[in-house]
Amino acid sequence: MDETPIILKDLDVVVIQKYQQNRYPLLFVDGIEEVVPGKSAKGYKNFTFNEWFFPAHFEDEPNVPGFVQIETLTQVFLMSFLTLPGNKGKKTGFVSINNARFKKKIVPGDRLDIEAVLKSYRRGLAQGSVTGYVKGETACCADLVIAIPDVLNQFKPLR
Repeated sequence: MDETPIILKDLDVVVIQKYQQNRYPLLFVDGIEEVVPGKSAKGYKNFTFNEWFFPAHFEDEPNVPGFVQIETLTQVFLMSFLTLPGNKGKKTGFVSINNARFKKKIVPGDRLDIEAVLKSYRRGLAQGSVTGYVKGETACCADLVIAIPDVLNQFKPLR
């Protein structure tokens, strides 16, 4: 029997914060357009000139720092597995960031559209890939492994 997957649509920042623990000034997602729990997530971030990091990065040529790009990609990726039953609101932590690429400078006024694919989720470890686009052109991407420590710790061997 084929089951229709649950799809969450048009989540705003209030709802996003119910699923993940990131908060201002480190919440870098403005909206989640679609989540298929356990499979994928699509979201976006509008970078405006008044972002706190632009004056320092750089005054004469403002652009989005790499760590902000990675964190923005990650926050959309988190939604692909924090929307699974039992994971809502849990703390997460990086295990690895691989194949990170920065292909296009992101500047004030750009909207970063993000697509995340969850390749596997097992025992509190999520593995997948995520890509950010500006006007349809790849701007940044990475392969991520993220842990949910509360879940992961349930599978630690007893001493």
